[in-house]
Amino acid sequence: MTQARAPRADAVRNRKKILDAAREQISLHGPEAGMDEIAAAAGVAVGTLYRHFPNKTDLVAAVIAEYLDGVAAGAEAAVERVAAGAPALDEITHFLQHVMEASAADRAVKAAALVLSADPADKAPVERAANALTSLIQTGQADGDIHPDVTIDDMYLLFSTAPTDQPASARARWLTLFLSGLTTHGRSAGN
Repeated sequence: MTQARAPRADAVRNRKKILDAAREQISLHGPEAGMDEIAAAAGVAVGTLYRHFPNKTDLVAAVIAEYLDGVAAGAEAAVERVAAGAPALDEITHFLQHVMEASAADRAVKAAALVLSADPADKAPVERAANALTSLIQTGQADGDIHPDVTIDDMYLLFSTAPTDQPASARARWLTLFLSGLTTHGRSAGN
């Protein structure tokens, strides 16, 4: 059995440059951002872009996959910090802030993904993030800081309703209000 060769270093660099340029161009121009403009912003030939991504849907799906992998890595890092002694509530709060700000920054990319029906094939990052968040919630509940009825579905509700189109001050206020419902400090049992 032959092993697959690792991608060449220049191919890895080009892919990264293309993904960064796609995120930037789509944020600036929306789903209409052209492949030629993305290639130019990345500093690569259009043929190089198409070798990595045959069409814009594949490119946007890769940008979303990269974002989801970052979310999963952030959640897993929070779990590691909790295992090392950090309070789960603090880690959940920081994680939620980070995801909300990243979502605000990538709002145009997500809109493009909807328009193009770009859906990453690899669902592993979503599962990794869910497992890590579930662990954080359970630890926060065991610490007495997270309300006993909070579930991962509540986190998904947060992500789906976050005011990512609002200014940072509004997002911060929204997170404060959300956290008061999440924690035992913000409401009594049964409320």
